[in-house]
Amino acid sequence: MPDFGTETMARLLANPVLEVFPSSGIEERVAQLPEGSRISVTCSPTKGVDATLALSGWLRGEGFTVVPHLSARLVDDHHHLDAICRRVTELGIDEIFVIGGDVKQHAGRFSSAYELLAAMAELGHGFDEVGIAAYPEGHPWLPDETLWQHLLAKQPLATYMVTQMCFDPGAILAWIDRTQREGVALPVVIGLPGVVQRRKLLGLSLKIGVGDSTRFIAKHADLTARLMGSGRYSPEDLVTRLVLDAERQGLPLGGLHIYTFNQIDGTERWRRQMLRSLGGERGAGT
Repeated sequence: MPDFGTETMARLLANPVLEVFPSSGIEERVAQLPEGSRISVTCSPTKGVDATLALSGWLRGEGFTVVPHLSARLVDDHHHLDAICRRVTELGIDEIFVIGGDVKQHAGRFSSAYELLAAMAELGHGFDEVGIAAYPEGHPWLPDETLWQHLLAKQPLATYMVTQMCFDPGAILAWIDRTQREGVALPVVIGLPGVVQRRKLLGLSLKIGVGDSTRFIAKHADLTARLMGSGRYSPEDLVTRLVLDAERQGLPLGGLHIYTFNQIDGTERWRRQMLRSLGGERGAGT
């Protein structure tokens, strides 16, 4: 890699956020990570908020920096929200990631991330860092214009945004460039897959609606063949292209958010190998 991209690459890989979901055996999987590693815990309709908070509390007790997800459509009402926020604070966690949620029908009072963020502000719950989701290739059921309106509305209530998983660096950077024109000034943390079995990654991509990325895969036989084949996908090429093209275009990258799908071992080995190749390993959390 040319020298001009090395510093940025090392910065991004030194302390990424690793996303996990509550599941059996996750405690053993994260044990190999350096103390202080940043771990994001998802909140799904099948597991619920309680599972997210339980795993977040355990991780915090083990010395990790934890970012629990909070899904608006899984919160019953203001009382429930107040209890959740108090619990997060009691755990010593000062960062939260707020999403609308994967279900179209909401369980209670809140139907969107904005409504939940506004209610948190009304209740006086302030966290040092608040992340929100961003969709460079669009949302499964929300039009683009609505997405931009939502981002502008949520901007005063958040401190950064994380992009949905995307395989197309050009689409990501074009979207970052547009944020500046649209008046969205929040730092952009890039969401990308970790080291995952290729077939599993392709299936997950189709399931979560990666949008134009799936069409991108279809148009690029080499990538499709790699994902359809055996073995593991590595994000090295994607990260490298993102960093180099962002440097050339003068676009800021606020960090990396790695969707591990709980395949932590391979992702962490890859991260350390990349750092060594860049001139020296630095543990996460430093």
